[in-house]
Amino acid sequence: MGAADGGGDKFENTMSSRPSAAQSRDLSPRMDPGVPDRSFAASGMTVMGDRGVRRGGVPRHGLNFPLAPGAISLNLGGMDDAGAKAAGSKPLGWLEEAFSAEKTIPGMRGALRKAIPLVDLPPPPVERKEDIHIAGAKTALNARVYVPFGAMENGAGLVFFHGGGFVIGDIDTHDGLCQRLAAVSGARVVSVDYRLAPEHPYPAAADDALAAFDTIRRGRLAAYGFDPDHLAVGGDSAGGTLAALVAQARRGQVRFQLLLYPLLQLVEIKKQKIRWQDGPLFYTGALNSIRGSYLKDPSLAADPRVSPLFAEDLKGVAPAYMLAAEIDPLNEEGLAYADRLAASGVPVQRKVVKGVPHGFLNMSRLVPKTVSAIEKAGRALADGLGRSA
Repeated sequence: MGAADGGGDKFENTMSSRPSAAQSRDLSPRMDPGVPDRSFAASGMTVMGDRGVRRGGVPRHGLNFPLAPGAISLNLGGMDDAGAKAAGSKPLGWLEEAFSAEKTIPGMRGALRKAIPLVDLPPPPVERKEDIHIAGAKTALNARVYVPFGAMENGAGLVFFHGGGFVIGDIDTHDGLCQRLAAVSGARVVSVDYRLAPEHPYPAAADDALAAFDTIRRGRLAAYGFDPDHLAVGGDSAGGTLAALVAQARRGQVRFQLLLYPLLQLVEIKKQKIRWQDGPLFYTGALNSIRGSYLKDPSLAADPRVSPLFAEDLKGVAPAYMLAAEIDPLNEEGLAYADRLAASGVPVQRKVVKGVPHGFLNMSRLVPKTVSAIEKAGRALADGLGRSA
């Protein structure tokens, strides 16, 4: 079975299992794994500005950061009808108002916290759940620890970084996802709040992610059963950026990486073959706002700590499970990263969930496929950390 299918118990090499026709994709294995082509010229992509993808002549805008054009469109195209009907119209209308263009960043952060209970189902219980502080690069960071019932005996743990474009999101918005991952996998989970832009632009988030991981490696969570020699890193969207950079920077210390529709590059690009991948919570033009908030200097976008896809050497990076949403402008970059990992000899499995948008893992009330997708990711995490290792 090919890596894109996401099936099987073993991690498969996407390079060896992918049909040759895949070489025509926008970001393909034609990129030299040792020296990535930052111009994307060899891979069918060009560096240029982009105000967003149009579908049927109408701009489809997703979650707005303040500088992004247009307003949110909570179009449920691609989602399961049953999930949308179960959520009702009231939560959707409230969300549309909450994330309107008039909202400030603090207002959007608060709105997202209020929205999650409306769109996400309660997760299974865990044996222990506790808020703590953990050392960051310059200050103590909020963190939340989850210890599941029947936790893995080898002390395996996941260090998780939330998504939100480096601007919004926190341990509360991703509480359900992290608790469900812990309950399903049997791995202990610690969700880390890193400093957010624009108050704390790059490299604050990257520095905090590395500092938090190093603190945990030194035994900070021993009281919760975490074994520093059995640690994975993971995250969704922008959190996937941080997980990938930690995995690259701490080779030999990270056992496994769980990358959930990760944001793997912030270089301005425009695809030659635009697809219908803009979704209700994330669209191509939103990357402009992320760049503007997170990066003081746009030239930093090609730095591998900002764009892990551009790392020159991926040999020795931890095995990975990559989850992709079909309706997501980040899909080609994710495929390119999976191919580069495979070309570097890194075991990687990539699962594409059909008919769902970027951000769906926080929307289990709306998207019935959410729970099964998290369960599969949790089982991959358990396998990667080794239940009896």
